[in-house]
Amino acid sequence: MGIFNYQDTDALGTVIAVDTATVVVRVADVEKLRRMQVNRLVVLQSSRPGEHLIGVIQKIVRSMKEAKAIAETGEADADVLPQENVVRVALIGTHIDRKGTEENLFRRTLETVPEIDANCFAIEGESLTAFMGVIARVASDGQKLTLGSYTLDENATAYLNGNKFFQRHAIVVGSTGSGKSWTTARILEQVASLANANALVFDLHGEYTPLVGDGIRHLRIAGPGDLEKGTNLKDGVIYLPFWLLGYEAMISMFVDRSDQNAPNQAMLMSRTVTDAKQTFLTKGNHQDVLDNFTIDSPVPFDIDGVVAELNRLNTEMVQGSRGEKQGPYFDKLSRMIARFENKRTDRRLGFLFRGGDDTNKFEWLETLCSTLVGGTQDQPDKKGGVKIIDFSEVPSDVLPLIVSLVARLAFSLQQWTVLGKRHPVALFCDEAHLYIPERSQGDVGNEISISIFERIAKEGRKYGVGLVVISQRPSEVNRTVLSQCNNLIAMRLTNAEDQGVVRRLLPDNLGGFSDLLPILDTGEALVVGDASLLPSRIRIAEPTAYPNSGTVDFWDEWSKNNPIDAIKAAVSGWRKQTQH
Repeated sequence: MGIFNYQDTDALGTVIAVDTATVVVRVADVEKLRRMQVNRLVVLQSSRPGEHLIGVIQKIVRSMKEAKAIAETGEADADVLPQENVVRVALIGTHIDRKGTEENLFRRTLETVPEIDANCFAIEGESLTAFMGVIARVASDGQKLTLGSYTLDENATAYLNGNKFFQRHAIVVGSTGSGKSWTTARILEQVASLANANALVFDLHGEYTPLVGDGIRHLRIAGPGDLEKGTNLKDGVIYLPFWLLGYEAMISMFVDRSDQNAPNQAMLMSRTVTDAKQTFLTKGNHQDVLDNFTIDSPVPFDIDGVVAELNRLNTEMVQGSRGEKQGPYFDKLSRMIARFENKRTDRRLGFLFRGGDDTNKFEWLETLCSTLVGGTQDQPDKKGGVKIIDFSEVPSDVLPLIVSLVARLAFSLQQWTVLGKRHPVALFCDEAHLYIPERSQGDVGNEISISIFERIAKEGRKYGVGLVVISQRPSEVNRTVLSQCNNLIAMRLTNAEDQGVVRRLLPDNLGGFSDLLPILDTGEALVVGDASLLPSRIRIAEPTAYPNSGTVDFWDEWSKNNPIDAIKAAVSGWRKQTQH
């Protein structure tokens, strides 16, 4: 049975003009005209039985007589004002009551247009809820991704299709204080409630620490304060050993490309690391890996042995025709070795080089991958499918490299999993402009990160990897990644450049929808994309737990008559480079 069951007396008006995708509706009843609002959905009778055309109100104009009555004397031009109350509607799709065995279908196409004098009805209340359920393809007893309610009709629940939201990637954008973290927390809580959820959240500032529940697990990248404590994965502390770095990442960290000897250094680094990995595999009797591994294979190796070999080559003397002479790489590796030693002794990078003996075992990678990429049912305690990773103690100069390392780990694992065994995983990229920038600005770490996330954006769908890009500056996020995101949740944006990016992401006939961006209330969002199909203005419902991203009330805090007494602890944390 169809969801639109109107009586002629319910009509707002009738069609008086038809264009390719635009119709003009005459509204005789002034009270009904007042009920109509720009961007509200309407339904029009189709020339085909069992079909209705869906449209969005673009413009509302009162009649010449009434317009002249409310205009200032002499300003109402009778030649340009319409003679009747009219509404311009943009057609955006067709609702079909039944097709074969399927009922209530929506198609983003127009095979017919309304006839003259066809009735136009408002979609509101139960009809709006039922229609948006059709849009989201959500079964009445199935799992639903709900964001909140529609701004124009608070009684209608806003659904998204959870499959398409993550399959086709998504972006969540908005100025500071607009409600991005609130919206993200709302989505994460619903994902975490699923029986076998699987998601990674890249939390750069510890904003999502308050999110708790059986479906959520908190992890963090090891900081300087963890190095002597002996903390590990069981404590929620992640070490990412140096041997996980790919060739390009390793070269970017240890080789200064401005050095005239950089080509030789890169070549020898590759050779010595490959030999060290080969030695490790040989000693461990891992012949099956040894037969096929490359420098990019995640295989532990003895870093001390690599440094010793590089030092040997750097000081090597060889026999010449007149006695000993300097070897071919004599003193050409000094700067690389110095960078190598500097990185190894930097306590800020302890998560790379000081993870302990366990992280250098062959079996350790499987444990790490199970923790990071395993769904709820694959965790030992059957909990924590949503993993929130705190990167707040990672130095900013290597942040893009380390975040992309975790992303590459998840993508590679999915890529090398046999098709029937792949369990989808979503990557929530908070503050994405910091590690997926539009311009790398010559930074090799940025280039590597951009390359990895571009590949995930382009190829992730076929391997079951979804992206949710979250940023307050969409104009600074990589355009290629954004172009692959077919779902948009846009909160308030006041910057013209950021608004322009969102405008380009919208379909052509919805370009004017972006005019709402600077006037959205806190917690309001424009939602467009494959997960919804229709443009919607939604008031996001409150999450159960609020992220640590609320705007500080300066005046209220300054008005309190009590000491804070936080400086001593802050100075101590600054010196120790840890908040824990």
